[in-house]
Order: sequence, then structure tokens, then C-alpha cells
Amino acid sequence: MEVIDAELLTKVAHMEHQVLSVCGADLMSDVLAFTKAKTLLLTGLTSVQAIRTAQVVDLAGIVFVRGKHPSPEVIEMANAEELPLLTTKHPLYETCGKLYRCGLKGCSELGSGEGAN
Repeated sequence: MEVIDAELLTKVAHMEHQVLSVCGADLMSDVLAFTKAKTLLLTGLTSVQAIRTAQVVDLAGIVFVRGKHPSPEVIEMANAEELPLLTTKHPLYETCGKLYRCGLKGCSELGSGEGAN
């Protein structure tokens, strides 16, 4: 949270999820096709589709970029799923770069066994 100046939108208890990689995308079809389990999704899409995608892929959490905030309905859904939601004022590209510099890999850099669905 500190690295990307993020604010937590859901319950603190949900922050214990393991993160193996990071993905930046606004098209949920790309997330479904290219991410692996335990991925932290960075996106500007604040709709319920992001939460539903997280359920299917077993995402570690979602960070909304560019200062975007989801509706209370989306936050409630995420809390029910124990899915951490965060928001940062930084754009997608910069947020990805900050996390990459900290050693978090992209999905394509994971070995075939790591985080596989």
C-alpha cells in the first residue's frame, strides 16, 4: 500500500492474501485469458465485472488506478468474497512500474507451476 500510495476500501482482514504476480488491464476478457491465481489486478474498471472476474480467476486483490472508487455495491461484494480492494491516484502504467520495481512479477514471468489455475 505504501509503495503505490494506496487506500484500502475493504476490511483489513482481507489483506492477508498471497500475491504472486501483478496484472494491469481494463478488459476483463484479457484478465480471464492471461492471468493466473494469486494475481493482483490493477484496473480502472470499477464495476461488478471486476469482482466476478476476481472470483473466477482467484485474484489476490484489485487496485483501482487513477483515483477511481467503486460503488458501495462493489465494495460490499468484495467484502463478502474476502477480496481486498484498494485505490491509488497513480495511473495504471506508473502503478505497475512501482510494484515491478519492488520485485513483483508479471503473469508471463511466473513459472508454469506457480499460480496456475
